[in-house]
Amino acid sequence: MDYLAGLNPSQRAAVEQTEGPVMIVAGAGSGKTRVITYRVAHLVRRGVDPFNILVLTFTNKAAKEMRERIMRVVGDEAKNIWMGTFHSVFAKILRVEAEHIGYPRNFTIYDTDDSKSLIRSILKEMQLDDKLYNASFVYNRISSAKNNLISAQEYSRNEQIQAEDFSNGRGQLGQIYLTYTQRCYKAGAMDFDDLLFKTNVLFREYPDVLHKYQHKFKYLMVDEYQDTNFSQYLIVRKLAAINENICVVGDDAQSIYAFRGANIQNILNFEKDYPDLKVFKLEQNYRSTQNIVNAANSIIANNKNQLKKNVFSENETGEKIKVCRAFSDNEEGKIVAEAIAQERALNGGKYRDFAILYRTNAQSRAMEEALRKINIPYKIYGGTSFYQRKEIKDLIAYFRLTFNPNDEEAIKRVINYPRRGIGDTTVDRILIAADQHQVTLWDVISQASTYLDGRSAGPVGIFATMIQGFQVVAKGHSAFDAAMHIAQHSGILKNLYEDKSVEGLSRYENIQELLNGIKEFSEREDIEEKGLDVFMQDVALLTNDDNDKDPNADTVSLMTIHSSKGLEFPHVFIVGLEENLFPSQLSLNSRSELEEERRLFYVAVTRAEKKLTLSYATSRYRWGTLNNCEPSRFLDELNPAYLELDFKPRTVPESTASFADERQAWGQRDVFTKPKPKVPPKTTAILPKAHTPTPGFTPSDTSNLQVGMEVEHERFGFGKVINLEGSKNEIKATIFFRELGQKQLLLKFAKLRIVG
Repeated sequence: MDYLAGLNPSQRAAVEQTEGPVMIVAGAGSGKTRVITYRVAHLVRRGVDPFNILVLTFTNKAAKEMRERIMRVVGDEAKNIWMGTFHSVFAKILRVEAEHIGYPRNFTIYDTDDSKSLIRSILKEMQLDDKLYNASFVYNRISSAKNNLISAQEYSRNEQIQAEDFSNGRGQLGQIYLTYTQRCYKAGAMDFDDLLFKTNVLFREYPDVLHKYQHKFKYLMVDEYQDTNFSQYLIVRKLAAINENICVVGDDAQSIYAFRGANIQNILNFEKDYPDLKVFKLEQNYRSTQNIVNAANSIIANNKNQLKKNVFSENETGEKIKVCRAFSDNEEGKIVAEAIAQERALNGGKYRDFAILYRTNAQSRAMEEALRKINIPYKIYGGTSFYQRKEIKDLIAYFRLTFNPNDEEAIKRVINYPRRGIGDTTVDRILIAADQHQVTLWDVISQASTYLDGRSAGPVGIFATMIQGFQVVAKGHSAFDAAMHIAQHSGILKNLYEDKSVEGLSRYENIQELLNGIKEFSEREDIEEKGLDVFMQDVALLTNDDNDKDPNADTVSLMTIHSSKGLEFPHVFIVGLEENLFPSQLSLNSRSELEEERRLFYVAVTRAEKKLTLSYATSRYRWGTLNNCEPSRFLDELNPAYLELDFKPRTVPESTASFADERQAWGQRDVFTKPKPKVPPKTTAILPKAHTPTPGFTPSDTSNLQVGMEVEHERFGFGKVINLEGSKNEIKATIFFRELGQKQLLLKFAKLRIVG
């Protein structure tokens, strides 16, 4: 029993309660994995046959880690425990029982790409518009239906669903779902969602099979129960119906996957399913400092729909949470990068001790560029580096073709993306013609009627004309205007905009973020040449990776907050804490959606062990327009006793400042005064206007500019010159602007109007 000696009283009580329904509410950093593994080990030590224990997790990594820990206590017997993800465990059961529901035991499992490919074939056969019936959208629609146990037949019979589909011009979704189901069945294939859907069908249609597994799995444990969907919930409930030796472990405060179908009510209402339930709360946080834990508590206290608990820490008090304000997202990246460099210079440590968390993948661009500029190594966790993402590479390929039409790789990448009737056969003909006549691919494409037959020449010629048009635009327009023109007229923007899936929205946002970066490049005052070709050179240098594949490399971790769940780092930066970004604008339609965003913020905060920094920008580009931003309402909800502002408020002492004070000091409308409305308004807050230049604004001759002079800048507003340095064409002016504070500008690019 020595393995129990290291547990605190709450942990030990949860481990030793092996019989009956149990719910373990595990706060962040409370030793949840240790409790699960020791509880399973304790069952085996008490004589329970490992073959009668089922442990369900959400990741293979979690299952592997748990099994290894159990083996240290009970030895090789741990190998006999049924342990794994929901999908892996029930795929194993279906391999044995599939013939009951008409599938072969060696059925194929389709991954997402397989499923989407089949859907595209069905759309083509049904002669449906693949823009209106985008394959990703259709796939997600079918997936959502299956996770809610709605079969293809039920989908087509449901009047409410049909009315919604027809109102959106997608009345054929039911038929697509039915055809997709039939084709999978005919091919002896199940998709990822079928592994749970078909298990439910199996247990419903064949009570004897359900009875078999109810008696086999005498003890059930479910990790991360707050992340279960309806399909998973029903399987677990059926399996536990006879013995009721079910233990679920989770934290409602960390339920952040509603977009995947997770239902927080599964854990909130667990006691209704099992009136004899015993509840254990793991409330001691072993991960974070007291300041971080207390701050996290002050955030989640604002959620009404939750299981109450008092998470605490006996670790050191720790440093206060630093809050940084930046003028732009690029400046925010610079602040974060310099903070990492300074921390290592002063206190040592490894780069792997640092993590930068953001709400959306698109935010990684500014962070990546800032880290690269001062040679800080980084790794994108759970995603792809910004400039390596497919949609970014697709648009950049168009840029490359605009300046170098002989770029064969760029041609092959985008000649039929978005689709324009140039299939693989036509591409093969282009390749053959170029080889036979010893000319470039572009020679064939630009003279399609000479080298190709009439049927192929038409769409290829249209493509060539489009690229030639891009070349003309690029020569006479700014980098941003040229890039926006190419993004629009290539069809990429339209293609991604019409993909309403979660993935499609993310890709659309990434293109927007690339264009934002080009807009900022176009307005830089420290460079003279600002064409799109110069930007492309910068990108080529920026993305020249060393391809270091060492998983133990000492790098800063960049990731979305969703990807960070289950991880921890000594130093964490949470960036982009602005209204309509975090919380997301899409979450402001209901209290439940806003509360999920708040749980996401709670998860982010509790990833930090020693130091936590929060940051936001007062302005961000959106489609080439600079928008003012308001600090996130979540910053107001943090107890100011645990915060340290790295900027001085204009009107109040730092020790008593709140973010409401900050907004008031900037002359912004305070939309966060208490009490807040019960349901957040559907309309977004009215943002303050940026500086409006004086009518007839014309830059002055600044050759005789002197310290003490008042000046006006088109974007930054009014300010006073406080220092001048350098000589001739390299004079730098340090100016204190009334609204933005101190900035240093290269005078020859600054475009200042001397006021007096």
